[in-house]
Amino acid sequence: MAVWDDVVGQERVTAQLAAAARDADAIVVAESAAQAAGEQPPADRGGTSQMTHAWLFTGPPGAGRDTAARAFAAALQCVSPDSAGAGSSGPTPGCGFCDGCHTTLVGTHADVEIVRTDLLSIGVKETRDLVRRASLSPASGRWQVIVLEDADRLTEGAGNVLLKAVEEPAPRTVWLLCAPSIEDVLPTICSRCRHLTLRTPPVSAVADVLVRRDGIDPEAADRAARATQGHIDRARRLATDERARARRAAVLKLPLRIDDIGGCLKAAQELIDAAGEDAKQVAEEVDAKETEELRAALGAAAGTGGRLPRGTAGAMKELQDKQKRRSTRTQRDSLDLALVDLTGFYRDVLALQMGASVPLANDEVRDSIQRIAASSTPERTLRRIEAVIACREALDRNVAPLLAVEAMTAALRAG
Repeated sequence: MAVWDDVVGQERVTAQLAAAARDADAIVVAESAAQAAGEQPPADRGGTSQMTHAWLFTGPPGAGRDTAARAFAAALQCVSPDSAGAGSSGPTPGCGFCDGCHTTLVGTHADVEIVRTDLLSIGVKETRDLVRRASLSPASGRWQVIVLEDADRLTEGAGNVLLKAVEEPAPRTVWLLCAPSIEDVLPTICSRCRHLTLRTPPVSAVADVLVRRDGIDPEAADRAARATQGHIDRARRLATDERARARRAAVLKLPLRIDDIGGCLKAAQELIDAAGEDAKQVAEEVDAKETEELRAALGAAAGTGGRLPRGTAGAMKELQDKQKRRSTRTQRDSLDLALVDLTGFYRDVLALQMGASVPLANDEVRDSIQRIAASSTPERTLRRIEAVIACREALDRNVAPLLAVEAMTAALRAG
């Protein structure tokens, strides 16, 4: 299986990346040949080469920005080009089986750094560490690749640190940045990157990859893909996680439970509590392991009463602060996911009201959708969608979650 197979519904982007990977392979071969002959390597990657040192992947949530970037990283490290890859008649790196591809995709390649964060932002310190890593020569003789999956979370200071590295990269270093849109990244960084825009994958393509890659029953895969409207990661979670399905089912009942102010306030509190439970679940799975590993690394050996050596309390406090920030991020992400589901519900209501002949994303609650559609107007439905969007924007501005959600449920009731 080629690395491009998991880049779902992005044929144009895949073709561009495959062409760049072929040119990147040609650059490595030419430089190696020149060095073996004692000659000067080619001066640059100019001319007609499709390869460049910095890329920016943008697209809506679920489009597969991170997947495309990782696939490209694997292709850059591929040592066994597949002659049938990406629809090209020539050898295309990215076979998916060689050591370069495999280690990149599983996250163990020495020359590929994949950076993702569960925190609210990426700071200057972390970015400086990345820049130092990017200045190193590739250990395997190919490319030093930095995949920054959350470039939109760079602070302004961190963005300025990154700018210098992107402006003057090391000869064999490639930056792959991912963000929802170019507006989420400093303009000065955007201007130095080749920009690739991904689209929301078709529902049929998402269902196909769930069946092919994850072994999900075709009917369940189609239902999950339709419910998430082409969001690959959410579709996989919905198809495989019973808790995710239960949480979504509870969210889709909300429009029928806000007949009075009391119902609005109760529904808002339940949404916040559910998001908090998600954050707590993540903490239980990750925090204890991280804490124990750090304690062991700091020398809190058995038989000492669990006490840390003197001078190490700061490291433990730093970890606790990180875990707290991650919990906040997890809670916000879970709440945002619920609001996306709620938007989908009202979009289905609007489709019925307008007589649109399109499949409902939430067909399992068709009765509820029909009830809301019959008791309101398209204008009221649009106002309700706007209320959900306003709540998401308020959360992005760090408004207190409960206050933002209570304002939303009250607006949904008023319509």
